[in-house]
Amino acid sequence: MIVNFLLIVPLLTILVLLLIQNTQYTKPIALAGSVIQLMVVIGVLLQYLAVSSFNNGAMLLQTDVVWFSPLHIHYHVGVDGISIVMLLLTALIVIAAILVSWKEALLQKEFFILLTLLAFGAYGFFIAIDLFLMFFFLEIAVVPKFLLILIWGSGKKAYSATKLVLMLIGASALLFMGIACLYYNEPDGLQTFNMLQIAQMQLPYAVQITLFPFMFIGFGVFTALFPFHTWVPDGHSAAPTAGSMFLAGISMKLGGYGLLRLVMFLVPAAAQFYAPYIILLAAIGILYGAFATMVQKDLKYMNAYSSISHCGFVLLGIGMLTPVALTGAVLQMVSHGLMTALFFAAIGMIYSRTHTRIIKEMSGLLVYMPFIGGLFILAGLASLGLPGLSGFTAEMTVLVGSWQQPVTAYRVATIVAAASIVITAVYVLRAIGTVLMGKSKEYHDDTPTDARWYEKWAGSILFIGILVVGITPFLLLKLISPAILYIQQTIFK
Repeated sequence: MIVNFLLIVPLLTILVLLLIQNTQYTKPIALAGSVIQLMVVIGVLLQYLAVSSFNNGAMLLQTDVVWFSPLHIHYHVGVDGISIVMLLLTALIVIAAILVSWKEALLQKEFFILLTLLAFGAYGFFIAIDLFLMFFFLEIAVVPKFLLILIWGSGKKAYSATKLVLMLIGASALLFMGIACLYYNEPDGLQTFNMLQIAQMQLPYAVQITLFPFMFIGFGVFTALFPFHTWVPDGHSAAPTAGSMFLAGISMKLGGYGLLRLVMFLVPAAAQFYAPYIILLAAIGILYGAFATMVQKDLKYMNAYSSISHCGFVLLGIGMLTPVALTGAVLQMVSHGLMTALFFAAIGMIYSRTHTRIIKEMSGLLVYMPFIGGLFILAGLASLGLPGLSGFTAEMTVLVGSWQQPVTAYRVATIVAAASIVITAVYVLRAIGTVLMGKSKEYHDDTPTDARWYEKWAGSILFIGILVVGITPFLLLKLISPAILYIQQTIFK
């Protein structure tokens, strides 16, 4: 099956990178591998479209091989519309991250191997149907994140890397406990890690209520759930540009995807019971993230805190449990992945030329770097929800779906979430005005230059994705709607 090539291609890329002796081929090989990965994802999409009738949310193109029979662990993979959208997001960000890192000189081979290994873990996570396999791929990505920050990071990189890995491993421990308890509470003789089979079981209500917090918090930490979000600003700010793009663009989506695919899908009674608490935490995270962003002086910290607010929309849509809100949550994952990766890419380009990320130390940079400044502006406009860009489409869908819930408290949470957009506009426009507009500083020895070819390609790829989601969201809706309806019907069966 073509789906398996999503894992084979990154592994072959890593193998070739390990074997080559001449480092001048490192970047072309890493880029070629990422482009082939995108081609495989497109092939998966085309094959999925050929066999899908778009009237059910079934997982298609499956491969199921026994991995460890005593515990019924299988190498079981497949895709539906939601996972294909996440695969496309991953492929685009991986290409952009490699292009942005084209001038990386420190341990170049090891750097691109770690990036490719991160991609391998993400692809495996998004196609896994077996819960143990999904957990396996989730853990694969933790060590590369730690090393990327510790070796290639900046600022308090040792502290940030340690904090990130400890919080994510702690979250994984909770998640593993939830998965293990789920397995051992399944009916005797029917124990399995196959999520499709588990979803058909009627697990006892008390078991669902007990297991839900373990799995929800486990995945919630990955997606910046308040108050377990503190690794996000430190990790993002200390990571190299490509690492920040991957952390915000893909890694945080692992949590959102896991919540939707695993937690809400497998313990539906508990999902309904805990929905008010999810919505409360989401609303707090949205508002807290927006206000915290306003006081940031560092561009990377600004974007990192804004990610907490934007990911709150994902949690809000999941907690509301309406088809429209759940659809909006998936769109928000895609939108946030693209626009935050673009924002971090533009910030990295600016930092490499000005050697500062402090907002007040920059002024009038648009004169020296119009293309980079344009990327910065476009990413900011997408972040504040300008119509025609992905942020507007995604957040509006979440808000409309949330308002469909007639409960007064839920509508108050929706209003709070909508109000955060105003705060977002304030800090985005202020940053644009300070960094890019105004009187240009004079540079005598090191005048900033505009984007190079590889930076232009990286920024253009991400912005095209933002435009596609913003202008033609029906292309994604056609893919994800059947799967969303299937999950929502499972929750309320």
